[in-house]
Amino acid sequence: MQLYYIYFVYGKLAFYSIKSFREAPQQPPVSVVICAHNEEENLKSFLPQLLEQDYPLFEVVLVDDCSDDDTKWILKEFSSKYPERLKVVEIKEHIRLKHTKKFALTMGIKAAKHEHLVFTDADCQPASPLWLAEIVGAFSPEKEIVLGYSPYFKQKGFLNKLIRFETAHTAMSYLSYALKGNAYMGVGRNLAYTKSLFYKGKGFNKHMHIKSGDDDLFVNHNATNTNVNIAIHADAHIRSVPKKTWKSYYKQKARHSGASTRYKSKHKGMLATQLLSALLFYLALIVCFVLYPDLWYIPLGIYIVRLLSQLFIFNRIYTKLIVRDLLIWFPLLDVLYYFYICINGLFNRGKKQTSW
Repeated sequence: MQLYYIYFVYGKLAFYSIKSFREAPQQPPVSVVICAHNEEENLKSFLPQLLEQDYPLFEVVLVDDCSDDDTKWILKEFSSKYPERLKVVEIKEHIRLKHTKKFALTMGIKAAKHEHLVFTDADCQPASPLWLAEIVGAFSPEKEIVLGYSPYFKQKGFLNKLIRFETAHTAMSYLSYALKGNAYMGVGRNLAYTKSLFYKGKGFNKHMHIKSGDDDLFVNHNATNTNVNIAIHADAHIRSVPKKTWKSYYKQKARHSGASTRYKSKHKGMLATQLLSALLFYLALIVCFVLYPDLWYIPLGIYIVRLLSQLFIFNRIYTKLIVRDLLIWFPLLDVLYYFYICINGLFNRGKKQTSW
């Protein structure tokens, strides 16, 4: 089963020829929607690079969601500098009403004046001034959803390696399945879809009550085998600021675990089988070493076959995703990834989440 996933699922991405969409014949006007809550420092650093994208006609709709720092004043400065390009939507806190990020996003989508919508976060930095051209160019009359890739900044420390590995592994999975015509999620730091699809699918109504899912659940519920495209040229990447503590990373993954319980049944089964097969592979190796120590070379040989297969396929993928430095850590990170994600999911899948 593991070899099937390696060669016939991830192999789709490994041997995919990356396309550049910047010269696409269609360059429709586009609205970039960003939600921000107490993001004054990130807005100072990254918002100018979003506002100065090399694209003919676009607006940035920034939703200030109940910020109590200096976000309001920073946005006023940017608005005076980019009056035709920046639109600010301010949501004020209500003493009795608590809302999720989906409410803020819905307000941003309603305020957007263009049909084509691109989403990112306030702590994200485009890899290039051509980021927007690459993402929007992937739209077509048949393609209503565009999945991008959003790696985290490379920093010191083992936690950063694990976060970047997990992000690359997640991207490798959802991009590969999208290429197979079975898209099941996207990441809101680099995602695009049409406003008409949003309204046709009744927005986030099916999962407005849970904290996460503004990205992966929307894609899960609205993707078909023909309406999704991917844009992963190096200029289409958008980098994000990673968590710096194990506690904050744990909480982040806990939110994602809650959303995955609401995937379509076929996707839940597909992903559960993939996870369990990897866990059982490692557990079976341990059992074989313990019960049959004289035959140690058999489980070792099987492990090497799988590892070499992974390195062959993943080297091509990691080159595309610009994380080849992680390959040297791959044997350790692969084990930690599966057991950490499994433990996190077991403890958090049933938790109720109602705020940002």
